[in-house]
Amino acid sequence: MEPAIAPYACRPLQSRGRRVSEPAAPDRSDFQRDRDRIVHSSAFRRLVYKTQVFLNHEGDLFRTRLTHSLEVAQLARSVARNLGLNEDLTEAIALAYDLGHTPFGHAGQDTLNECMRDAGGFEHNLQSLRVVDWLERRYARFHGLNLCFETREGILKHCSRRHAELLDAREPDGVATRFLRGGQPSLEAQLCNLADELAYCAHDIDDGVRSGLLPLASLDEQPLMARLVAEVRREEAAELAPRVLLYTALRRLLRHCVTDLHDATQQRLRQHRPDSVDAVRACPPLVGFSAELAAQLAELKRFLFARLYRHPQVESQRELAQTVLRELFAVYCADGVPEPRDEDPRRAVADYLAGMTDRFAIREHQRLTGRRLFDPA
Repeated sequence: MEPAIAPYACRPLQSRGRRVSEPAAPDRSDFQRDRDRIVHSSAFRRLVYKTQVFLNHEGDLFRTRLTHSLEVAQLARSVARNLGLNEDLTEAIALAYDLGHTPFGHAGQDTLNECMRDAGGFEHNLQSLRVVDWLERRYARFHGLNLCFETREGILKHCSRRHAELLDAREPDGVATRFLRGGQPSLEAQLCNLADELAYCAHDIDDGVRSGLLPLASLDEQPLMARLVAEVRREEAAELAPRVLLYTALRRLLRHCVTDLHDATQQRLRQHRPDSVDAVRACPPLVGFSAELAAQLAELKRFLFARLYRHPQVESQRELAQTVLRELFAVYCADGVPEPRDEDPRRAVADYLAGMTDRFAIREHQRLTGRRLFDPA
C-alpha cells in the first residue's frame, strides 16, 4: 500500500516507468527499489573516497561525497515528509546526485571538461545519469541500473542545451526534454536541489573551521552566521567550547533554513494549487526559500567562496589535482583504458577518470609518471 502523500507528489504506481520493463517487486515500491540499487552500486561505494572540498588524503574527518550525499538525503527526506512528498523517491535522488562526480571535487570536473572540450565536454550531472543508465554493469538484461523515469529526472539536475538535444534525440520526451521546452521536474527533484545547496553550506563551514583555514572568529564577518552565533552566545548560560558553539550555530542554521524552506514552499503550493505531478511540471519552481533567506544564503556562499574555496592552500591542492588528471588523461588517451565502455576513446577515458577516487588517481599518476605530487596526511 502506498503511503498517504499529497496529490502533487510522485507515486510509484503512476511512474512513467523504466527504460526496460521489469516485473514489480513483491515487497518494495519501484522508488524503494531504485534507492536500494543506488546504495548497492559500485559508484556509490566509491563516493567514500571522493572529495568534497578537502582532498581525501588531507584528513579522515572532512566530508566526502558519500557523507555529503547522506546529509542531503537526511535533510531532503525530513522536508519531504512534512510537505507530503514521496520520501523514497526523494532519498533515491539525493543519494544518486553525485555518482558521476570526479575525483578532486569541482577541480576534477573543470579539468575533465577542459580535456573533453573537443569531444562533447563533461558535466557531472550528466555523468551521474550516464552512470545509472550505462556504466554500472550488474544485470544480464540491461546496462546501468534501469531506474525509474522520476529518479533519473531528478538526477539530471542541470544540463546544457547541447547535451539536452543529444539526450532528447535518443530518448524523445525523456528526462532532458524539460531543458528544451521549459517546465519543471517533480517536487521531489526540486527539493533535493535545495537540500544539496543547504547541506554543503553548513558542512563546508564546519570543515573549514576544522581545517583551520576558516577561523571561527571570521564568522562574525558573515551577517547570517554572525547573528546565529550571537544568539547562541546570548541564550546559553554557560561559556561554550568553540566546537560546541559552532555546532550549535550550525544546527540553528539548518533548522532556520528548513523551516523557511517548508513555509515558503507551502505558500507557493497554496498560490498555484497543483493537483498532480503534471500540474507541478507546468508551474514555475515551487520548492524554494523565501526571497529574504535566499539572498542571505547567496551572501553566505560568496563568503565561503572568497574565504575558503579560494584559500591559497585549497588553490594549491586544486592545481596539483588538475595536473594529475590532465596527465592521466594524456596517458590513457595514448594507451587506452581497461575495459573501455564507449566507442569514443576519449569518452572512455573520461568515464574511467570520473570513476576514480582521489587516492586511486594519485596512486595511478605516481605509478604511470614516476612523480609524487601529493604528500600523505
